Amino acid sequence: MTGIEGPFWRAIAVFRVASLVYAVVLLARAGGYAHPATGWLVIGVMALWTAATVFAYSVTEFRGRPLLAADMLVTVGCLLATPFVQGPYQQGSLPITATWMGGAVLAWGVHGGRRLGALAALAVSLADLAARAAGASGPPGVEAVPINGVVLLFLAGVLVGHTARLAKKAEERMQQAVEMEAAGRERERLARGIHDSVLQVLSLVQRRGQEIGGEAAELGRLAGEQEAALRELVRLRPVEPAAGTADLRTLLQRYGSATVTVSVPATPLSLPAGAARELAAAVGAALDNVTRHCGPQAPAWVFAEGDDGTITVTVRDEGPGIAPGRLEQAAADGRLGVSQSIRGRVADLGGTVTMVSAPGRGTEIEMAVPAPESSDVPHQNP
Repeated sequence: MTGIEGPFWRAIAVFRVASLVYAVVLLARAGGYAHPATGWLVIGVMALWTAATVFAYSVTEFRGRPLLAADMLVTVGCLLATPFVQGPYQQGSLPITATWMGGAVLAWGVHGGRRLGALAALAVSLADLAARAAGASGPPGVEAVPINGVVLLFLAGVLVGHTARLAKKAEERMQQAVEMEAAGRERERLARGIHDSVLQVLSLVQRRGQEIGGEAAELGRLAGEQEAALRELVRLRPVEPAAGTADLRTLLQRYGSATVTVSVPATPLSLPAGAARELAAAVGAALDNVTRHCGPQAPAWVFAEGDDGTITVTVRDEGPGIAPGRLEQAAADGRLGVSQSIRGRVADLGGTVTMVSAPGRGTEIEMAVPAPESSDVPHQNP
């Protein structure tokens, strides 16, 4: 057995065997009850099923709904055989299965949590009540209802199911922590390699461009910007999911400059922190394209709005526009700025990108992403 569930299933197997031995002892001490042959036949069925479940519990692939359903059927069948073995019901007596019937409840609880454990306890309790009613010599009274047994079954199903579910969640979180640690080590390894190669080259280009001047100075400036962005990307920090929400307006207003006009509404544009950063990065990629294809002094406009559970950001310029087929050709040539930096990011957020452009008429890129309800996650400053 592997995983955190293994000890639970081993414990149920031990409980099954011990309960079977207890049922055998009770049957032997009672002299086989009223019908010994039937009693030992039921014990034989219980023994065979115990052996089958002990084996099935040890194989992960077998621990599913079919096994649990069969387990419940066998348990209920053995319980209902009680009046045919013991005869008329005697106050305070245990059924032929004794405590063995609790094994099915425990198995359902471990597999499906406290809810399925409670349902299994209800099914077994109803079967026990039906068996007692069938063996009662007169009208059933309150004293004939096995309250203690019913309560114990429900407690076992709920508590064991709840504990098993908590253990599963703990195992999942531990696995996530291990993966995060491995990702952090990989990020550190990549950071060392990039620092020893790409970052040093970019730094050299920046310095030489400033020394040479002219067009080389502009090249050096761009190299410096890329160096700073790359250093931020590989900075050693914990790799973990973004928590809380961020106001997209704050992230977009950072792009405002003498050539870029940013217009945002007066009310917050709340998104999960990670989604807000990704959408802002897509806007940054669109503005980079404006600078690259229209010139560093070309004006651009960024408009953001939220409506009907959707946040829409539009980036517009008055540049030369995009010729038909140019984006497809760029993707085929391996230049994935628009397809990955913009469309890919927005698609990962479950949004859409609409691009309107024509030669000589500028370009308009509209990015729309779904916005969660403000109460879904707590607010977090970006």
